[in-house]
Amino acid sequence: MSDTTSQFEDLEKKTPGKGHPKGLYSLFFTEMWERFSYYGMRALLTLFLTAQLVTGGFGLDRAESLSIYGIFTALVYLTPILGGWFSDKILGQRKSILIGGITMAIGQFMLAASAGEFFMQGLEERKHFFYLGLGVLILGNGFFKPNISTIVGDLYDNDDPRKDGGFTIFYMGINIGAFLSPFVAGTLGEKVGWPWGFVAAGVGMLIGVLWFHFRRNTLEGLGLPPKAIAEGRTDLNSKDWVDILLYTLGNVAIVFGIMAFWGATSDLIHSIVIWVFGISGALFIGMSIFKGTSGPTEWTRVFVILILAFFNIVFWAGFEQAGGTFNLFAEENTNRMVGGFQIPTTWFQNVNPIAIVAMAPLFSILWIKLAAKKLNPRTPVKFAMAMFIGAVAFYIMSIAANNAKDGNLVSPMWLVVVYFLLTCGELMLSPIGLSMVTKLSPHKIVSIMMGVWMASFALGNYLAATLEQILTKYDFELYPFIAGLMVVSGVCLLLLSPLLNRFMKGIH
Repeated sequence: MSDTTSQFEDLEKKTPGKGHPKGLYSLFFTEMWERFSYYGMRALLTLFLTAQLVTGGFGLDRAESLSIYGIFTALVYLTPILGGWFSDKILGQRKSILIGGITMAIGQFMLAASAGEFFMQGLEERKHFFYLGLGVLILGNGFFKPNISTIVGDLYDNDDPRKDGGFTIFYMGINIGAFLSPFVAGTLGEKVGWPWGFVAAGVGMLIGVLWFHFRRNTLEGLGLPPKAIAEGRTDLNSKDWVDILLYTLGNVAIVFGIMAFWGATSDLIHSIVIWVFGISGALFIGMSIFKGTSGPTEWTRVFVILILAFFNIVFWAGFEQAGGTFNLFAEENTNRMVGGFQIPTTWFQNVNPIAIVAMAPLFSILWIKLAAKKLNPRTPVKFAMAMFIGAVAFYIMSIAANNAKDGNLVSPMWLVVVYFLLTCGELMLSPIGLSMVTKLSPHKIVSIMMGVWMASFALGNYLAATLEQILTKYDFELYPFIAGLMVVSGVCLLLLSPLLNRFMKGIH
């Protein structure tokens, strides 16, 4: 960590004016450990689900495992809408982050318990408990994910030129965690035993919670519950901690209740419930935005968020092939032998975070330098550039897939190049998008809008897992289709950018 801190200090020296707030680095390492937890689990998920029963896996086929992966990753990004509402109206960001972190740690340990035969023997019993663990992770993430990004945004004024750079540094934390987790959790899961990978993920989440708690004094009073702000308090009190305990236990109980209800009801009831919750959720979001937005300036800015969220879905429908079809491509179609050593499949997940950690400081400095020369591209143009780079990546992946037909094993460099290009696109879109939401959102609903932004990730993740199955019915190949979709999206963004820039009302 000392090397990373030194890197931050060097970056600050290049930043005009004062350096970044201390709270940024507290949130950086909190998010780093949370992402260590999440990406460690994600790297193992499809491999564990498709692993043969004799190796401790569940022995599911490709389509079923990708479907589970898609539903899980979609809901992981959908529940932040609910968590954002609780934070805005009742809890504040700090309590929400602690509730989410503790809940996710419990979920990881549940996955560990179900992945081995230490606590339960029957396959169906293990599967049921595994899905319970995934459900607990989903709810915990809903409380954690939107709120830590909101506090990062609150550390800066909207017109502070350091804000985009601050989010890019924060994004580095995400990817250091993502880099470490396949080496630790992935290797433990693949080489030692599936449960140990999930245990490592749970321990990482607990470290993140403890770090956040003990570094709370650096947050300058940000993220406290509404009542605490009214009372002039600068820290959580005993009642707040009781709430954290009750909400955490409530999250686990809710998941148990949902699973019990699901198992006792028919498919027709399931469909009705999904539609009711879907329509209710859309109405809830719409009413929250309507009540929290006033005046033409706020409304046009909200419109920009919604338009860019649509294009965000397209990018992540491609990018999130990483944990699904790319992961299986590495397992089934890639020559992983180097001398006498076989590269673990999960290690390919490290290319993206390595590239992020190496390049994020450069992008952070780049935006500041371009801003000083009044050449910094506006947000819609950055999104368009991300789409075009993504299109090139999937064109290359299309060539790799063709070369791998008929059982051929291809060089690992195909995946390395594709991951690197998608990382460049990600750096032009994801941290910029987080910064954009905090700049454009009306103050009363900033966490709700962050939840809406996360919902676009949800749809992107779900499409990432289901596109292959959908396109097969129409005789379309996955990778060329995504490449074409990204080209069209990039062109549309360039055409829309003059209008979107006007609607942003002076926000860059």
